[in-house]
Amino acid sequence: MDSAQITISIILLCTVLLFLWGRWRHDMVAAAALLACVITGLVPADSAFDGISHPAVISVACVLILSKGLQNSGAVDVLTRLCLPTNAGPTLSIAALTALGAFLSAFMNNVGALALLMPVAMQMARRQQIPTGKVLMPLSFGTILGGMTTLIGTPPNLIVSGFRQANGDGNFSMFDFTPVGLAVAGVGVAFVALIGWRLVPGRKQAGADSFDSGAYITEARVPEGSKAVGMTLHDIELALTEADAQVLGLVRNEVRVTPPSPRRRTRAGDILMLEAEAETLSSALSSLGLKLEEAKATRDEREKQEKEKEKEKEKEKQAKEKTNEQNAKTPAAKAQASKPQASKAQEPADIASVAKADTDSAKAETSVDSSADNDEIILSELVVLPSSSLLGRTAAGIQIRTSFGVNLLAISRQGNRSVKRLRAQPFRAGDLLMVQGGPEAISEFASSTGCVPLAERELRIPNKRMAIMATIIMGASVAIAALGILPTAVAFAAGVLASMIVRTVPPRAVYNAVDWPVIILLGALIPVAQAMESSGTAGLIANVLLNQLAQGHAVVALVLILVVTMNLSDLMNNAATAAVMCPIAIGTANQLGVNVDPFLMAVAVGASCAFLTPIGHQNNTLILGPGGFKFGDYWRLGLPLDLLVILVSIPMLLWVWPL
Repeated sequence: MDSAQITISIILLCTVLLFLWGRWRHDMVAAAALLACVITGLVPADSAFDGISHPAVISVACVLILSKGLQNSGAVDVLTRLCLPTNAGPTLSIAALTALGAFLSAFMNNVGALALLMPVAMQMARRQQIPTGKVLMPLSFGTILGGMTTLIGTPPNLIVSGFRQANGDGNFSMFDFTPVGLAVAGVGVAFVALIGWRLVPGRKQAGADSFDSGAYITEARVPEGSKAVGMTLHDIELALTEADAQVLGLVRNEVRVTPPSPRRRTRAGDILMLEAEAETLSSALSSLGLKLEEAKATRDEREKQEKEKEKEKEKEKQAKEKTNEQNAKTPAAKAQASKPQASKAQEPADIASVAKADTDSAKAETSVDSSADNDEIILSELVVLPSSSLLGRTAAGIQIRTSFGVNLLAISRQGNRSVKRLRAQPFRAGDLLMVQGGPEAISEFASSTGCVPLAERELRIPNKRMAIMATIIMGASVAIAALGILPTAVAFAAGVLASMIVRTVPPRAVYNAVDWPVIILLGALIPVAQAMESSGTAGLIANVLLNQLAQGHAVVALVLILVVTMNLSDLMNNAATAAVMCPIAIGTANQLGVNVDPFLMAVAVGASCAFLTPIGHQNNTLILGPGGFKFGDYWRLGLPLDLLVILVSIPMLLWVWPL
């Protein structure tokens, strides 16, 4: 070994140890490794940050943004409602949910796919009366398996494709991963859903006794063309059962019908008072095509508010006239000299004042609507504090829409139900308010009225037009990349630009959708991996594997690459694992004189098989608390699944990508 090989080996060993230690974040470790390579001269300083512009890194960032558009628009909610069975046993329900998670993660970020389906999984567990973890772990593993089926399904696939291009063989196409990935994912999902979920230990959900926000009471309007038009309230109740929602009342022509008869049929324009959890509110609305009713004032209330404004204007005018009369008592010569000029100046000023007041009034009525064109509209949950100025007041009374530019969409009041309309319910300490508006408007409303936001959680109200647009943009990006019309990174970058233009992802939210630690990790490790290859270290490691373990057998070497990658992926980030193992896989294939592709594909499969620990993949970490799992719980399902992956993938690799 020469000095360069010794140096890069020490840096690589320290990097892996720091990844395993877990004290520092992955991107910090990767950045340290890159800087060490630059300082020691292994990576030229002028090309140290070329990894950030690597097509694989750009593609990962763009896929994350497009996935956010699918999340925000409610497109996945519609697919969930169509694909999941409503009346089935635990095995069929888990199978359908896991298969849906795998399908979604093939075309969007698998962490996003899991986050979208977690509330559905927890609701399913309650309905089936089984521990939450027995649904969450199969779902997590299903989304991980689904990611290996397409180029954009998971970052390791893009990394592998980039190394193939650097090796002079060109990129992998969109569906080159599908034959092997689909076989592995299909068998894996079937095992997890039919048998594997029974191996998951049933534990109590962490934090189950903690604060519960309770169900929200909200008003939903039945628009023209809604499925609910003509349905009886009883039929609507049955349709909302899946979302754990119920009808509390009906408002027709501004009159509340109490109690509503189950046989009463709804009409377009009716308002249904619903009770639902925040997580299932989106599903309840989209299942029947309902729209949230904003808590704004009625015509009578608006007229009353206008009269009060007119009285205030009249008082101001009288005060101004009184001031002018007092000024008129000054000496006659001064009065005569200034009177014509004052009257001329005062007239346009008064007209301008009235016009401005009218304009301000009109602008206030549309403050939320107009902000949609210029700002991001979000949903937020606020708690009314005991010292809040809202206590005893109503949404209509404080003119919440005109004064603050926010809409009150729902109220949660644990243990109490009110027969009053949403806008007429007096606020109480401890109430939870679901409000809609711009971030600044909601922040100002909270601070000025004495409310505090809850810990952030994902709240979505389905938007049919946005859901269609987000789906079209994602589908078009995938098709353009798959057909080779544009390079993958360019195709998805164009999709991001289209998403910003049509606002499926608001421009201000684009950068928040990117997982920047992953981007920095990839951008930093790509030059390090290239240094491994250029220094001959990757070939040296491959030679050790071949001579000491594989004994020159290509199939044994292929199994070793797969198994080593799988074990590394259980302990460190999967993208980092792919970046480290790709040069070794290429070096192994070159020394054997065989096709590089099966070895790169083995790295892609192995990097997507982090099933033994909660730290190997973000999805496993996400379910750790909600499932009540311990560190040692994952191997019970993960170990047999790993063995199954090896048994299926090796023959498929040899068949699809011959040596």
